Amino acid sequence: MKTVRSMVLVSSDPVSMERGAQAVHDGLLREIEAFGLSNEIDVMLVGDLGRHDALPFVVVYPEAVVYGPVTPADVHFLVEEHLYKGRVATSLQAAKRELTGRIAWLNARKGTLPAEQRIVLERAGVIDPESIEDAIAHDGYQALGKALTEMKPADVIAVLEQSGLQGRGGAGFPAGLKWKFVSKAPGTKKYVICNADESEPGTFKDRLVLEGDPHAIVEALALAAYAVGADEGYIYIRGEYELAQQRVKKAIDQAREMSLLGKGIFGTDFNFDLHVHSGAGAYICGEETALIESIEGKRGEPRARPPYPTTNGLWGKPTLVNNVETLANVPAILRNGAAWYRKFGTPKSPGTKVYTILGNVNVTGVIEVPMGITLREVIAIYAKDMKNGATFKLAQTGGSSGSVIPASLQDTPMDFESFGKAGVSLGSGALLICDENTCVVDLARVLLNFFKNESCGKCTPCRVGTHRAYDTLTKISEGQGTPGDIEQLLMLCDGLVKMSNCGLGQTAAVPIKDILKHFRAEVDAHINLKVCPAGVCSMVVEEAELA
Repeated sequence: MKTVRSMVLVSSDPVSMERGAQAVHDGLLREIEAFGLSNEIDVMLVGDLGRHDALPFVVVYPEAVVYGPVTPADVHFLVEEHLYKGRVATSLQAAKRELTGRIAWLNARKGTLPAEQRIVLERAGVIDPESIEDAIAHDGYQALGKALTEMKPADVIAVLEQSGLQGRGGAGFPAGLKWKFVSKAPGTKKYVICNADESEPGTFKDRLVLEGDPHAIVEALALAAYAVGADEGYIYIRGEYELAQQRVKKAIDQAREMSLLGKGIFGTDFNFDLHVHSGAGAYICGEETALIESIEGKRGEPRARPPYPTTNGLWGKPTLVNNVETLANVPAILRNGAAWYRKFGTPKSPGTKVYTILGNVNVTGVIEVPMGITLREVIAIYAKDMKNGATFKLAQTGGSSGSVIPASLQDTPMDFESFGKAGVSLGSGALLICDENTCVVDLARVLLNFFKNESCGKCTPCRVGTHRAYDTLTKISEGQGTPGDIEQLLMLCDGLVKMSNCGLGQTAAVPIKDILKHFRAEVDAHINLKVCPAGVCSMVVEEAELA
């Protein structure tokens, strides 16, 4: 019988794979066999390991020693030194990351700081994402078996409602209520869809779930289908996520082979099957009705609502659409119960939230923490403070469509209720952290450039409004702005919010409204003084204007 004394994990995210992670993995297997250690050491490719500063990484357990970046040429020495001789190969170790800055503040908060708590990413980086046996050994499909053999569909929905899980795509709509709408919709043919078209700039949390734990989404969709009465589902994955697509397809095939998909799942009369649909790079298809149009083979444009997908979705049938992070919570909630889930987060926003951290900070990456953490805590603890000791100026919380959060709100708990009261939104959870060298006019101009290019053009307010807003912001950034431009921007924002056909146009107005609300003086300086306080914009001012 094999007695494993060491586990070796090799990072297999897209960057690691591009840099030779597969060759490192295969080299480890060869060297371990050459040293006669095959019966003592397991090697596996895993998803994101939480370190992105020197890829690919190799982690050796139980010592938890992190090596990186590791090349195929390093493998013989690593195996001989650490796995054969039992000594840490110090020359290959990844640089240690220590907390820097704000030490006094951290010490003052000692004992009260939130710890990272993984529910969505619980198995990512721990299991072999291409092994259903490994997923099952770590509680995979346990919730599905429990639901099918011990619970009625209404019971599953009741647990989800009691848990207080809210949609993690940005809107925060109660997940249990959405499931109930679909379950009560008339008709015998229904669908469930996982929205994995993660195209929001700066967001890559869903990719980590799909690459690191694809079976979590397969199981969650099966649970959703059982609860709402569907027998067919789709996972709509961003076209650029090739590795994610490969692993999800393999997970589906493995689940079918084990009769965890298909007919008579767990010996019951429940039948369910899944398909993978690749997106074609259109940001608009992240909107659920445009996504449905795309699956149907049409151009990805949003539908007029009502009716909503819960009653008239895919091919006119009742359809449940949830994003990856929302679904990834479901198996854990069904396994452990609603009361367990409510131990995390806040009373009105329970659970955890996955954030991607980007920008002018010392450490970027992904964290999963209880709802209610503050920006100050994220920056100080997980991002290891601002880069080069700079001053925090603002953060965007949801990619291009997220709110612009000023420093004055960095102690506001990041949950749906608290952010709503503060007049900002949590969004998808992409945290772009900016220092004092960021110009708000330039930031808004870049964001509007994105929106005008990604608009599907179906409705005039979005098609024309985003172009007009971009042109106005460009004029201001070049020193050609006039006081009337502020009124023009506010009018455009009002039109985008009230008359756009979908969320793309509506959220395009958010960064403009936020900079005018929180950074009006900086915008006025561009218009009235013809200067950019951050020194970013190239102010092309006519001499006669300066006289």
